[in-house]
Amino acid sequence: MEFFEKKSRILVVDDSELNRSLLSDILGDEFEIVEAADGLEAISYLEQHAAEVSLVLLDMVMPTMDGMAVLDIMNRKHWIGDIPVVVISSDQQPENVEKAYKLGATDFIFRPFDSYIVYRRVVNTIMLYSKQKRLEELVTDQIYERSKNNRMLISVLSHIVEFRNGESGSHCLNINTITEKLLTSLIAKTNAYDISRADIPVICTASSLHDIGKIAIPETVLNKPGRLTDEEFAIMKTHSTEGAKMLKAVPLGCDDPLIKRAYEIARWHHERYDGRGYPDGLAGDEIPIAAQVVSIADVYDALTSERCYKAAFTHEKALEMIMNNECGTFNPLLLECLNEIAPSLKEDLGKETVLHDQTNKDLKNITSELFNNPDLSNSNRSLQLLESEREKFRFFWEHTDEVFFEYYVESSILTFSHGADILVDGGSMVVDPLKPGFFNDKLNSIVALQLDKIMELTSYEYTDFKSEVDWNGATYRIEGKTVWDLDDEEPVLTSLYGRAYRA
Repeated sequence: MEFFEKKSRILVVDDSELNRSLLSDILGDEFEIVEAADGLEAISYLEQHAAEVSLVLLDMVMPTMDGMAVLDIMNRKHWIGDIPVVVISSDQQPENVEKAYKLGATDFIFRPFDSYIVYRRVVNTIMLYSKQKRLEELVTDQIYERSKNNRMLISVLSHIVEFRNGESGSHCLNINTITEKLLTSLIAKTNAYDISRADIPVICTASSLHDIGKIAIPETVLNKPGRLTDEEFAIMKTHSTEGAKMLKAVPLGCDDPLIKRAYEIARWHHERYDGRGYPDGLAGDEIPIAAQVVSIADVYDALTSERCYKAAFTHEKALEMIMNNECGTFNPLLLECLNEIAPSLKEDLGKETVLHDQTNKDLKNITSELFNNPDLSNSNRSLQLLESEREKFRFFWEHTDEVFFEYYVESSILTFSHGADILVDGGSMVVDPLKPGFFNDKLNSIVALQLDKIMELTSYEYTDFKSEVDWNGATYRIEGKTVWDLDDEEPVLTSLYGRAYRA
C-alpha cells in the first residue's frame, strides 16, 4: 500500500470467528491482521505488543470482557492516546455510543457494514495518527536541533560547577539520562502533567543547570568532608535560590522555555512531596513536575556516586533507600516510574561513548587549569573564564541560523550574525546605520529599521524591548536588551543586543 512503508498491524477483537474472518478478508491484503477472541485476550496481547499496534477494531458485546471494559483498561494504561480504536457494533443505543467516545474511541461503525466504508475509515484513521506521530517527531527533532548549542554551553557551565563541587564529570550526564527515562515513563503513564515528548529534550538540557547556584557557595562549605553544621547547611541551601536568581537574570531568558524549566529546576529540586523541603516549602504538585523528576534523579545519582563525605551506595541499596523515604518523600507516580526504569538504569548509566569521555576530559582539563594555575590571580582567572565564554558565544554567533545583532552606540557599529546574510544588504558589519537616508540607499535590514525606535522606547529602568516589522512580505519579531552605563550622573545607553526571527 502506497501510504505506508510497511504493513501496519491491526488488532481485531471480536468473539465471532466469522466477523474476524470477514474483517481479515477486507483488510488483510493491505494490513497485518492479529485476532483476539475476547477482551482479555486483546489486553494480554497489548501488554506485550502495544507499541506495534496501529489500530484496534473492537466489538462491544463479548463474553468475559466486553468492549467498554477494554476501552477502560486502555485508558488506565494510557494506550488510548497512541492506539486509535474503531468500534464495530450492532449496538446503536446513543448512551452506549456516547460512552464509547468518552472512553476514547476514535470512530464507530455500525453493523451491517459496507466493506469499502470499513476499509476507508481504517485507512483514514491510521493515516491521521501516523501524520500526528510524524509531526510530533518533527517538532521534537526541531527542538533537539535548536537546543544543541544550548547543551554545549550548558555542558561547560555544569562541568565548572562539578569541578568546584568535587563531583565526577558524569554527574550532569547521569542526571540527563535518568531525567529522560523518568519523563518517558511518566508521559506513557499519565497525561495529568503538561508535558509532551517534545518537552523532554528541553527539560533534560535544563536539568544540567540544577546546581548552578553552587558557584556562589564558599568552597569551605561546598567541599567540607563530613557533616555540615546548621549554619553551614543554611549556607548550602541557598544554592537553590542563588541559581534561580542567576537564571532569572539571563538576558532574553524570560520567555525562553529552556530558561523557564531551568529556573523551576534550580529553585525547587530540593522541595519534597510532603512539603518539608526548601526553599519555599512547596508540597505535592505545587512543585513543578520538572523539578520533581530532577529531584529523584539527583538523589539517585548522589547515592550511587562517591563524594568527599561518603562512599557510593550500590544501585540496589539506593533504590531501597529512595522507596523507603530515607532521602525524603517523592511523588508516588514517579516512584512507580523509577521502579519501571530500574532494571535498565544501572546499565544505561554506564554507557558513556568515547566522545563523551573525551569531551568530559577536555572540559575538566580546561576548568582545572583555570582554577588551579598558580600563575593566574583570581581576577585573571575570572578574565580567562569570561574570555572562554566569549569565544564560545562567538562560535555559536557565527554558526547559528538565527539573526543575532549587536549595536555599539559610541562606535556606531551594527554587527550581524552569519544567519543574517539573506536579510542584510551591506555585509555583517554596518557603520553609522542611523545616518539619515542610509536605510533607503544602502541597507535593507529588519533590525536597522528598528534601531531608532528601540532606543526611544527603552530606558535604564526598562531595558527589554520587543518589536515587529514587515520585510519582503514576511513579519519578523525583534527582541533584545539595551545596556546602560550607570556610573555617570545620568544613565548613558552604551549598546544593545538581541535577535530577529520570522514570526
